[in-house]
Amino acid sequence: MIKTPYLLFLGDAPDQLAAKVAQGIKDWRPDNAVGQFRMEGCKADLGLTDMTLEEAKAAGAKTLVVGVANRGGVISPAWKKVLVAALEEGFDLASGLHNLLREEPDLVAVAEACGRELHDVRVPEVEYPIANGKKRRGKRVLAVGTDCSVGKMYTALALDESMRKKGLKSTFRATGQTGILITGNGVPLDAVVADFMAGSIEWLTPDNDDDHWDIIEGQGSLFHVSYSGVTMALVHGGQADALILCHEPTRTHLRGLPEYSVPSLQELWDTALPLARIANPACQVVGVSVNTQHMGADEADAYLAKIEEELGLPAVDPYRHSADKLADALAAL
Repeated sequence: MIKTPYLLFLGDAPDQLAAKVAQGIKDWRPDNAVGQFRMEGCKADLGLTDMTLEEAKAAGAKTLVVGVANRGGVISPAWKKVLVAALEEGFDLASGLHNLLREEPDLVAVAEACGRELHDVRVPEVEYPIANGKKRRGKRVLAVGTDCSVGKMYTALALDESMRKKGLKSTFRATGQTGILITGNGVPLDAVVADFMAGSIEWLTPDNDDDHWDIIEGQGSLFHVSYSGVTMALVHGGQADALILCHEPTRTHLRGLPEYSVPSLQELWDTALPLARIANPACQVVGVSVNTQHMGADEADAYLAKIEEELGLPAVDPYRHSADKLADALAAL
């Protein structure tokens, strides 16, 4: 069990999006976020109090969480001095990077000497089965995106919140490091051996009550050549009854791939739905989630209205406006 509350380590994040792990924890579990630790040159800011290790310890923080998600998921050599100092100050460390804390001999040695714990949340702890595609009871909805990091997790968390407020049965199913750090459980999908990825999602979303919805956190994008594999595992393993299309309209190209343009929502619909219907022929696209954080209020409202008119679906920014429209769309199925 990872001890809370956290000091969120932003390191030398080159932009706000690089700190999406920390941002997610701050937004969805604010009581667990005592403050932030930023190194020189950090371009991300959560709006939390900047703290030294000593100040955070005095404020009650128990675990330093690596809140940066960089390309390749590596522990930067520049971070090591801070991570070692945190262990010596009495913090446990938690990370969702592919580069495991437990694989760094210097961190292991200091942790053992100081009696501290290293938590790697991106390590599968279950022997997942190979997917069998058999129909399961209950209902499932999956968020799919035009790109990576467009708000699929926020959509799922907000939708789960709206469903519960309306008295509907739902469970958020985390499939990535941030979701796992927020909820305390889930499947670290991109760390699962490829043959078992779809099976891990079947395991995560088992038989349930007929009126219960599993809200499956999306990952990657079918259009992103670097990460489309995890998306396909979710599409087939999730056996979704409903898809929610997720989009960030100010992007000029796919994240990390400047030579690839961002597809339209219609292109996403036309690509994702036939693939989802392989596992569940009854699957439907029920709504659109738009990340409007880089738009003013009037611009965002106008854009959402335009999408609703063009696609004939409810369109919301679930973090800005709530996901009630999406919850209503699911309740109507």
